[in-house]
Amino acid sequence: MLSRDELRRHLIQTRIAGDVATSRENNLDHYSSLANRDPHYMLGLTFEQPWSYRDVLDLMAKAAGVVADPGHRRGQDTIDPDLTIDAIDAMAERVAAVLSRPAPRVLFATGHPTGLLAVHLPLARFAVERGATLLTPAEGWTYAGSGFGRPRRVRYLQDVAMLDDRGGFVHTHDPAPMRHMLDELDEADGGLPDLVVADHGWAGAAGEAGVPTVAFADSNDPGLFLGEAEGKIDVVVPLDDNVLPRYYAPLTERLVTLVSRAL
Repeated sequence: MLSRDELRRHLIQTRIAGDVATSRENNLDHYSSLANRDPHYMLGLTFEQPWSYRDVLDLMAKAAGVVADPGHRRGQDTIDPDLTIDAIDAMAERVAAVLSRPAPRVLFATGHPTGLLAVHLPLARFAVERGATLLTPAEGWTYAGSGFGRPRRVRYLQDVAMLDDRGGFVHTHDPAPMRHMLDELDEADGGLPDLVVADHGWAGAAGEAGVPTVAFADSNDPGLFLGEAEGKIDVVVPLDDNVLPRYYAPLTERLVTLVSRAL
């Protein structure tokens, strides 16, 4: 496992954190849309606080390390690598607490298979090795969601849920699949999961349902950070969610190693 300083350098070099690819314009547009309660950016969550545009920006500066100056409206934006590492460490503690229970039931899902699947798969394998049951509800469930013209279905790869479109895993913010999955589990004898590890709408819907949830989120996905601030999501790791999959390996190694040490 890399030292903290080595991992920080890696995150900056690969642009998982530091100067990230997500532009300032894109970030601010999403913060404004969330403040206006656009459902696409709420990621399945509801909020008790009013969360104005400035409130969202202030929170994202604190939780993810984007530039705090509201006058900075164009060009480069940032994620603080130390916040990324701190959140990975906090996530490891939360995952370890669940895996230390007898026969824990865990659900993994990703809306960013081209990037974050590389993080989910090793953690899912480790959870199984430590006695967890990985839940796979609603496999094959098909629905016609908003924003796409043809039905998509829930499909699993090594027990990690994703959306499938004609044989290809696709990017999605949609909370509907997770809602359906949790409804199916809630009606079954086993009940809801002990933990959901997810991102995008998969994480938002789980947190909204009151299921213990840890998540990954980019700087242009503020909804999950608001969910964390309001106590609906346990931990959110700020990071660029779509760099080359192999770049996530040192971060994933730290996460799995720390979980292992805590057990």
